[in-house]
Amino acid sequence: MTAINKRSAGVLMHVSSLHGNYSVGSFGKEAIEFIDFLSDAGFTYWQVLPFCIPDECDSPYKSVSAFSGNPYFIDLPTLYREGLLTENELASAKQSTPYLIESKRLSLERELLLRKAAARVSDRGEILDFISANPYIDEACRFLALNKANRFLPWQNWKADTYDDEDYFYHAFTQYHFIKQWKGIKAYANQKGVRVIGDLPIYVGLHSADVYFHPDQFQLDAKGMPTAVAGCPPDYFSQEGQFWGNPLYRWDVMKRDNFVWWRARMAHTLEMFDGVRIDHFRGIESYWSIPATAASAKEGRWVKGPGMAFVRAMKEMAGEQLIIAEDLGDIPPAVQKLLQQSGFPGMRVFQFAFLGDPKTPHLPHNYPKNCIAYTGTHDNNTLLGYVWEQDDATRRLMLDYCGYTDADWDKSYDAILRTMLRSHAGLVLFPVQDLLGFGADTRMNTPGRAEGNWGYRITKEQLAALDSGKFSHLNRLYGR
Repeated sequence: MTAINKRSAGVLMHVSSLHGNYSVGSFGKEAIEFIDFLSDAGFTYWQVLPFCIPDECDSPYKSVSAFSGNPYFIDLPTLYREGLLTENELASAKQSTPYLIESKRLSLERELLLRKAAARVSDRGEILDFISANPYIDEACRFLALNKANRFLPWQNWKADTYDDEDYFYHAFTQYHFIKQWKGIKAYANQKGVRVIGDLPIYVGLHSADVYFHPDQFQLDAKGMPTAVAGCPPDYFSQEGQFWGNPLYRWDVMKRDNFVWWRARMAHTLEMFDGVRIDHFRGIESYWSIPATAASAKEGRWVKGPGMAFVRAMKEMAGEQLIIAEDLGDIPPAVQKLLQQSGFPGMRVFQFAFLGDPKTPHLPHNYPKNCIAYTGTHDNNTLLGYVWEQDDATRRLMLDYCGYTDADWDKSYDAILRTMLRSHAGLVLFPVQDLLGFGADTRMNTPGRAEGNWGYRITKEQLAALDSGKFSHLNRLYGR
């Protein structure tokens, strides 16, 4: 499905932000409770962030494998019911706070606990059969085991080419249970009329199974080091541009093999979700290439990407499933043309609507039917934080646009939500923080900042406080 054909609405919230008792959101009963809220409130979509193992800064946009699943999302009570954890072990994992992801504690304790569970598996056949049937997941497990065998050095410096079998099985165990538990959650969501949208980062990490096992697909020198890296030029988010550091693809090689790695990646993603957002779709038309030795992202240049050849390959893999193109940032006519040719819905963001251009596609009256409209994304401030940070003139213009004329702008929130819902956009998605009316302290990510991101969690009480009747009424009122 390359177009949004039915008016609908949904919520953007990563699994990590779900409430629960074990330091981070998981595929447990809390996910079921969130789906129940979505269904009761008339929301028919749940969008998540990438499911892969995050990097050292907790970002899921640079991983050790594009085919990996974050083991922290495995529900511990489920493992307890399956006899793989003891009651005392489960109790020892209880969190200290419900308000933030306890990243440091997870890094120190969770793997040790999951290794205990893996060691108790008596019949390993089902897990090993699953891994052997999924060669890219097998690569992720082998890479992680080799990483430990080589004392976590960059893979370019590895000496050992063998690993501990028990270490490999631990990773196989976590990937098996990750997918098994998630498929149960997704099946429940679909049963309740909720479709789940995944997120596919355009790039992968240099220290990853993807680059290690498929070096010919990336712009590397003879020593395995990147010759050029990814990022973006100065924009709304950063005056200096963004130096992401991911290795760039050799699109010429990928075209010749008919995008075999990308096809496998898309197939894996669409087996997990009902649709997917392709991050940084702009890079498919042309991408910002920064010399690996550059001091700043400003030193980069635009280089032509694979264009429609890539789009056709992804459409073949998706069939009737939804693909969303993240077309934010510097979008020249060539990118607009590629998006139009693809048929993929693009993205519109309310927070970009009042930057001074009356013809901006981010103003709600300019939304086409075939688009996904957001109050903000995971990279934006919350809606309340955004309203607060505006100067008086911009805030007054924005609220006047939304039909809110009261001098007390602190009560303007519903007018903005209603403006989004009654727009022509086929699908409207709200970050859960915006449903709650939360401020900047609950922001998910600030691009260009390495610390203090990805930690937001909703609490059980906050989810319960959301008025599902109110949102159900609004979704019915505006035909969503």
